[in-house]
Formats: sequence, structure tokens, C-alpha cells
Amino acid sequence: MTILTPDLAAFVTQYTDLASPRLGAEVTFATDDFFADKSRLVDPSAPVFIADKYDDSGKWMDGWESRRKRGEGYDHCIVRLGLPGIIHGVNIDTSHFTGNFPPAASIDACFVGGEPTGATEWTEIVPSVSLQGDSHHLLAVTDKGTWSHLRLNIYPDGGVARLRVYGEVQCNWDSRAADELVDLAALTNGGRGIAASDQHYGSPSNILAPGRGVNMGDGWETRRRREPGNDWAIIALGHRGTISRVVVDTAHFKGNFPDRCSLQAGLVTGGTDASLVTQSMFWKTLLPEQKLSMDAIHEFEGEVAAIGPVSHVRLNIIPDGGISRLRLFGNISR
Repeated sequence: MTILTPDLAAFVTQYTDLASPRLGAEVTFATDDFFADKSRLVDPSAPVFIADKYDDSGKWMDGWESRRKRGEGYDHCIVRLGLPGIIHGVNIDTSHFTGNFPPAASIDACFVGGEPTGATEWTEIVPSVSLQGDSHHLLAVTDKGTWSHLRLNIYPDGGVARLRVYGEVQCNWDSRAADELVDLAALTNGGRGIAASDQHYGSPSNILAPGRGVNMGDGWETRRRREPGNDWAIIALGHRGTISRVVVDTAHFKGNFPDRCSLQAGLVTGGTDASLVTQSMFWKTLLPEQKLSMDAIHEFEGEVAAIGPVSHVRLNIIPDGGISRLRLFGNISR
């Protein structure tokens, strides 16, 4: 079953975009991409419209666009997700496509070790839904299978600006040794940002992404705080474990980095993502307040308290500002 949500859906902020190229996602096939290359469908930047830009095929559009179909059938493309995962929702974005968007679309999914073939069995996870031009279509997915590839079907042809796929990364933790030091909060290991006091300039999930931030927009930054207190973000670890080393990176943040930071952590066994906001106020201190500096990597090990296995961490930035990356290294707890 698929539900069309009229406003910003919770899955947009609570889960990871599994179709992000920074996780390794790629559009591997399209029946036709005459007007606009299929690779643009998963471009992490917001789609743009350039009124006077044309190329050899015609009007340049920021997305995937097929030619006008003059026979039976419909177009589709295949997206290899960056990492296999459980999908909670998608955004079929037709921004800037007005007279050339598809009237309808659906999405199928499969799980394969390599690439899909003609013998691959696909499962429909988003039944056919009507589309509008220049719109975001936020669709909740209730199927809880683990998928590696998606097939976006458009009926019969046209253009889609972006496809976002929000879900939970599924890792093979059984293959990890108990004494292996791993970043328990990394997006690639299933970590995700689930709540924050403010997300004015970016989601807390950005700070869990691979590599260092490419610019100031590739991080989590809050608005300027004009009242008492401090800002915070709650991170769900990919696997419960004991954290022994913390890295806080303020790359590109110079006039707007937090003055200090601290970490609290807890082993959560019940409740919901929403209830964690209240619970987190009473979690144990994992890292006492530490001074930060601009555009720098801060590593903490001796300062990290031995509080045992945890499943969630609350990052406090004092009083506000932005950071680029957070790394929480530790050993998994079976």
C-alpha cells in the first residue's frame, strides 16, 4: 500500500536517501534518455531551470527525460541503490517539468548481488500513481523488504527531475568481528539522524556521510540562536556498541562553528523516535563539554567515558552553529 502525503513526510527527515551518489547509487539503465541524461535523476543537488539553455537534443532539462513515445509501452529506468536497505518512502520530483512530465509512475524493487537481468523478479512497492507537473510526490512505502535496485516506470514517457529514496541501510553485522573498531554512526553502517532542535541549514544525517564535507552546505547547521540554551541532534547508531573514540569535524565552518560540544548516550529498548527527544535529556554523559575551533578535526579518546553499550547518541552544540562530520568509533555489542 502507498499513501500520498500532502505535506513534508516524516520519512524525509528520519531516514537516509539510499539513492544518493555519495553512497554509491547510480542510474544503470534507461529505456530512453534522449532529452536529459538518466544520471541526473539522482543528482544530490536541487533541480534547476535555465531558461535559455539548449543542447543538441533540444531544451536542456535538469533530470531524466525520454523522447515522445509514438508506440505502445512505457519508459523506465533502473537505479542501483548506494546500499541495500528497507525503504520507508520516496519522492518523485517533477520540478520544472510542466508540459513534459509523465501522467503516472510506479516503482518496482528487487534484491540481487550484481545487476538485474531479464530473469530478475521484481516486486511492486509503489503502485501506479498520478503525477502533477513541477511537484514533489511524497509516497510512503509500507513493504519492509530489503532492496538493492529500483525500477522507476513512467507512463508513457516524459521527464522526472529527481528520485529520492528514504530508508534504512541494512548491514551484514554478523560478518563483523567483535573486536573490530567501526564507525557505529556512519551512514554506510546504518546510522541516521532522527531528530534535531533546528535544521535550518541542513539535516543532521549529513554529518554521518562518508568523507569530509565538500563545503559548508554539506553538514548540519542551525539558525542563530537568540534565546537561552543550546542546539542538539539525536543520532541512531547502525548497531548498538561501546564507543571509545569520537571525531568532530568543523570543516568549512569558520564564523559559525559551535563554541563547544558534548555527547550524551543511551541504550534504548522501547519508545519511538519522537519519544527519544524527552528521553535523551537524561542519558549519561559520553563526552563532557569540549572546546571546538573553526575548520578543524577534533579527536577525543581519553575524554570519552566508559558507559557501556549504547544505541543512540545526543550531540549537543553550544550554543549553536554548524559541524561537518561526526564519527563515533567503537565495538559492536552482540
